[in-house]
Amino acid sequence: MYRKLSQEEIAVLESQRCTAEDWSLVEVGAGFDAGRVSNAAFSGRIRMGRFEAVFPLPGGIRKQAGIRNATLHNCELADDVLIENVQNYIANYRIGSHTVIQNVDRILVDRKTTFGNGTEVAVLNETGGREVKINDKLSAHVAYILALYRHRPELIAQLNRMIDFYSRKHASETGDIGSRVVIRDAGLIRNVRIGNNAGIEGACRLENGSINSNEHDPVRIGHGVVAEDFIICSGSKVDDGVMLTRCFVGQACQLGHSYSAGDSLFFSNCHGENGEACAIFAGPYTVTHHKSTLLIAGMFSFMNAGSGSNQSNHMYKLGPIHQGIIERGGKTTSDSYLLWPAKIGAFSLIMGRHYRNPDTSDMPFSYLIESKDETVLVPGVNLKSIGTIRDAQKFPKRDKRKDPDKLDQINFNLLSPYTVQKMFAGVRILKDLQEHCGKTSDTYTYRSCKISNSALRKGLDLYDKAIRKFLGNSLISRLEHHTASLQDIRRRLQPDTDEGLGSWRDIAGVLIPEQIVDTLLDRIESGKISKLKEINAFIENVHRNYYSYEWTWAWDKIRSYYRLSPGTITPEQIIRMIEDWKEAVVSLDRILYEDARKEFSLSSRTGFGADGNNDEQRLDFEHVRGNFEKNTFIASLLHHMEEKTCLGDKVIGEMNRLLTSSGSR
Repeated sequence: MYRKLSQEEIAVLESQRCTAEDWSLVEVGAGFDAGRVSNAAFSGRIRMGRFEAVFPLPGGIRKQAGIRNATLHNCELADDVLIENVQNYIANYRIGSHTVIQNVDRILVDRKTTFGNGTEVAVLNETGGREVKINDKLSAHVAYILALYRHRPELIAQLNRMIDFYSRKHASETGDIGSRVVIRDAGLIRNVRIGNNAGIEGACRLENGSINSNEHDPVRIGHGVVAEDFIICSGSKVDDGVMLTRCFVGQACQLGHSYSAGDSLFFSNCHGENGEACAIFAGPYTVTHHKSTLLIAGMFSFMNAGSGSNQSNHMYKLGPIHQGIIERGGKTTSDSYLLWPAKIGAFSLIMGRHYRNPDTSDMPFSYLIESKDETVLVPGVNLKSIGTIRDAQKFPKRDKRKDPDKLDQINFNLLSPYTVQKMFAGVRILKDLQEHCGKTSDTYTYRSCKISNSALRKGLDLYDKAIRKFLGNSLISRLEHHTASLQDIRRRLQPDTDEGLGSWRDIAGVLIPEQIVDTLLDRIESGKISKLKEINAFIENVHRNYYSYEWTWAWDKIRSYYRLSPGTITPEQIIRMIEDWKEAVVSLDRILYEDARKEFSLSSRTGFGADGNNDEQRLDFEHVRGNFEKNTFIASLLHHMEEKTCLGDKVIGEMNRLLTSSGSR
């Protein structure tokens, strides 16, 4: 409850150099102490709570809550707020309890605003046509649909209507600064909504945006930051001279060291430093650290951009109308270049400069290498790289989101129906090349790429091993604890659902069967799903049931790959599949083991023990890099081989027991 000021309180305030256009418009709450307000100017409607808290500051300083040296217009302050040294004024804000605002220029709302909601971001195509309207509830998956499903105009119209409704619902002429917020040494903050526990220190200019901080995962905005038309989600940190224009920054992202971005979307756990982004769709875990790196007009996820990586989105004809996609897990080496349009398969490595618009989307885990101005494709070779496995293991560990309300659903699986379906396609393509061009051809041409004979043969072998590994993984996971009888096994092998067959899609980090995606889109178009939170809930539920859908897909592939009938499958057939799986897993792990050994080779020690002999070089190397046999990753790899072998042997033992007990050999 608020009340009018007493005459005695007005007298105290005026004695402390406080003024008001109309003291009758100033109201205070229980426990208000006029002695803690000095040199303040009030206009419009003002409400203030009590000022009892004491704030400890770095260096041992303590500050009493209150208002000192500030001009406030149409503001409402909850209990225990500290505001001091406002150079100009604060206008049209509600300020939560235990919030500190010190040494700022202006904080104001000057019109009815949506706080960044509904801002159109011209992602992928700078000239427009794939605009995504950003909003507080935007997930990577909804943004993906908005950007890429332009062939369904009614779908896009329905989504935009949802976003417009949400934006209008949250439009206001008054802004909010939440509880336990700290704003220090900032310049202009105009038409910005700031959530609980946010920290803003040294920001230059923030305009038309939302900082969706909360007590679970605060947002930090640091020195020199300039942001306009933006939304920044929980857990993110934007610091050190970052410049953002029409950008969405998802949960637990880090942008720093003068990073610059325009018309771009960054989703969960992205990390950008030093470089530049223009019209990019940065799906979860897009990482770029280097000053000379430009990402432009592209879609990425689980991606690491090397220094000097860049792309061109026009060919000097009709302007910047081209775009490209590097599917999940892509990497670029230093000074790599891609001429858009291009589409690069999942978990591929790009080396050198590529001018011929390659499409390797059906060749995952490949290398693209520049050779004599041509793109050389090495299919499947990244399955041999220990770095690929390390990346797959590190992504879940680097999920920094603490907010219980996670906007993006993320599937971290390296082998999945999405990547394995592409391996099946890759095998068909490579075999077709052999059939049409001859198995003895030195090179083959595929979609602007050259493939050597040896690379093709090795690619077929690697894809086959990876396919068998995935199918065996799925089979063993399904049979675990369900091998009491042959009937029990046959019953367990039946899928839980018919959904999951056919193609799968990577919808910006979440892996979903195509038929379920189509169901979602149909429901949006028909109006059966009419709210953004309903879309996010649908996708979250599908993600939660991923392994049921995966088994439906995997069992269908197992039946065709091994020519099985589910009703008549025998222990002998299961044993054959498990032996097949063991061989694939162990052989791939051995390849990875040998690849890892290279990191500890004699040549890798170059530069160590610079002033000593070979023994000192070895000791220096081991003290810095460790010993190969004791390396934690190597130990986990060896454990993985042993564990999988034991698991396979256990299932085979169960099958042999069934054979012995039933005499069905």
